[in-house]
Order: sequence, then structure tokens, then C-alpha cells
Amino acid sequence: MEHRNGAYFVSGVDTDSGKTYVTARMAAYLRHRGVSVITQKPVQTGCTTVADDLVEHRKVMGSGILPEDKEGRTCSYLFKKPASPSLAARLEGVVIDPEKIDRDTRYLLDRYDVVLVEGAGGLMVPLNDEMLTIDYIASRRLPLVLVTTSKLGGINHALLSIEACVSRGVDLHTIVFNHLPNEDKVMADDALAQIKKYAAMQFPHAQVIDFRSSDSFWDAEI
Repeated sequence: MEHRNGAYFVSGVDTDSGKTYVTARMAAYLRHRGVSVITQKPVQTGCTTVADDLVEHRKVMGSGILPEDKEGRTCSYLFKKPASPSLAARLEGVVIDPEKIDRDTRYLLDRYDVVLVEGAGGLMVPLNDEMLTIDYIASRRLPLVLVTTSKLGGINHALLSIEACVSRGVDLHTIVFNHLPNEDKVMADDALAQIKKYAAMQFPHAQVIDFRSSDSFWDAEI
């Protein structure tokens, strides 16, 4: 499945699923193919001056900090508390406005062919008191790249996330199976097989990428 121009949302089945590095590797892969691409982190928590995830993206992409980063267009909201977006915003007297995020995404799409939008936490994390992350994805009709893990409990988290996509009408475009942090090959192989089986029943068009190393995307079609 070849990529099409536009915005893609990258989410994980849990915190520490590896979605920041996966997002960065996807961007690097697309750049390698000559695609004009940028990453966006609409809400970053646990930071004070710069979005740490964007710094990681640029490092892996080899691009350095971009003009759009300096303009604040790649990170609409930055909060000190390492918490859910809604809580971190509330503690600073801010309400996250999804339309502000939309405006920044459109701004980036005017300048790049592909925008990879990395969420904070998992699909059901609240953006504000009225909207969960998955609601934002569904309402904006953003193709979803879901990062799953091989750690204990990863199958449950992955299948629940897939089920949530079905119930909310989210277009699950790609599943990235991240082998870290579990080095148990038997468990990892079984988890990948279970996730592939369930995903094929619910989203037969979705690609499942076995992400084992920094080279995993070079032969994939994103």
C-alpha cells in the first residue's frame, strides 16, 4: 500500500510504545524516497522550552531543527506536567483547542506533501474535557499508524486499540509491531501473529510492519 499525500496520525497502544522513534524512522524513510515530509507533535507534555519528541524526530531525520519548529507550528501546545494533555493543560489554565491543531496541520500541509502527526499517549487519552484522542482522529478522518509492542500485555492493548478503531470508524492504515522492550522471541512472535490475525479480520487493507531495527522501513510501503 503506497502512501498518499496528506496527514497521518501516529499513536501507540500505550505510553512507551516507541511511537516517537517509529514516527522519526517513518519520516526518515519518506525523506530517503524523496518525499517532502515533516512531523508534528500537537501536544507535548513534560517539557518547558522545546518539544523533546520533535528534537528526537529531527535527530533521526538528519534535518536539524526546522523553520516550522521555530515558528511553533509543529507543536501547538507545550506543557510542563508529564501527564495527559487535558490534565497538563488544566494545570496551566489552558484548554486545548482542536481547531488550533487543525490550523497548524493545514499550515504544514501547504508546505509539505506528508505530515506525520504524533499523538500523546494512547488512543483513549483525553485532549480536553470533551474530546479523546481517538475522537480527534476519527473526526478529522486521519489514517492511523498504530504502534504496538511485544511486552507482556501487548496483545491485549493492541486488540483493544484495533477494536476501538472499529467502533469509532477510524481508518487503521498501518500497524507497526515494535519488538522492544521484550527480547523473548517466542512471546514476540506469538504476539505478532495474534495481532496480524485480528487486524486482518477487522482491517484487511492495513499493513503490518515487523519493526526490528532502524532499517525496518526501507522495504516497507508507507
